[in-house]
Amino acid sequence: MNTTTLKNAAGTQAPSAWRRFADSDFVYSFRRTPTAVISAVMLLLFVLVAVLAPWIAPQNPFDPAALDLLNARLPPAWLEGGQTKFFLGTDDQGRDLLSILLNGLRISLVVSVCATLFSLVIGVTLGLISGYAGGRIDNLIMRVADIQLSFPTILVALLIDGLSRALLPPALHEQLALVVVIFAIGISTWVQYARTVRGATLVERSKDYVHAARLIGMGPLRILFRHVLPNVLGPVLVIATLSLGMAILTEATLSFLGLGVPPTSPSLGTLIRIGNEVLFSGEWWVTVMPSVCLVLLALAINLLGDWLRDVFNPKLK
Repeated sequence: MNTTTLKNAAGTQAPSAWRRFADSDFVYSFRRTPTAVISAVMLLLFVLVAVLAPWIAPQNPFDPAALDLLNARLPPAWLEGGQTKFFLGTDDQGRDLLSILLNGLRISLVVSVCATLFSLVIGVTLGLISGYAGGRIDNLIMRVADIQLSFPTILVALLIDGLSRALLPPALHEQLALVVVIFAIGISTWVQYARTVRGATLVERSKDYVHAARLIGMGPLRILFRHVLPNVLGPVLVIATLSLGMAILTEATLSFLGLGVPPTSPSLGTLIRIGNEVLFSGEWWVTVMPSVCLVLLALAINLLGDWLRDVFNPKLK
């Protein structure tokens, strides 16, 4: 009889789920890893300012009535000629760069999170089916995955975005630009989830609890999503965290090339592209500020993903 059973038998209330989580090895490892704590705080800060952007931004950069061309191309406040109300300076339209960054960060995070969730759902579902069914279904899914792996992720995203521009009318494509980018990034990154989940499912399907579920007449889909899926989520969480950082960089690359989100809803990549056009005229802050924000965001996500990988697979340390 363990300690918890003895306490319960003595009338002491069992610890709550939150208390068990706070005392878990996962939280202990997090507290003992400064890199994980710093990256998590940075990521939380980015998410908070992105969510609160409409309320905390000093200016609405999408409102023409709020813009003044006399304020165009002002340097940051700490440089000569800067103004305190434009802390990071302005662009060639007189838009406050800090306000544009907050809104651009929001768009980048929305696109990246949605694309990561989309690829996760597709990859996990196909990986479960492939590993559990085996045979021809497994061969078909894995051959499709092998074919896609032969093409770089950015190339697949570029191809899908280009096809959408060719097939959709310009006005409709403008309205569906965010959806197209999310689909292009998501459909090009599902293979990692599928191959990882397939390997884990091949191991899990031969265990006793799966055989017991079959004996009591439980259907394959119920076995997969109720019993097998919870046992393969550890590696999926790690891949999702790392893929989120990659999705942010992919979206920024597409937007930098002019194939991502429209200029009317600029993301970090769009801002970097716009700033790059005036970089050699001395207005370095227009492109440097979004670049620094993008680097810090991707770095925080990747460091957090590396820590999660070490936690779920200590052998990789």
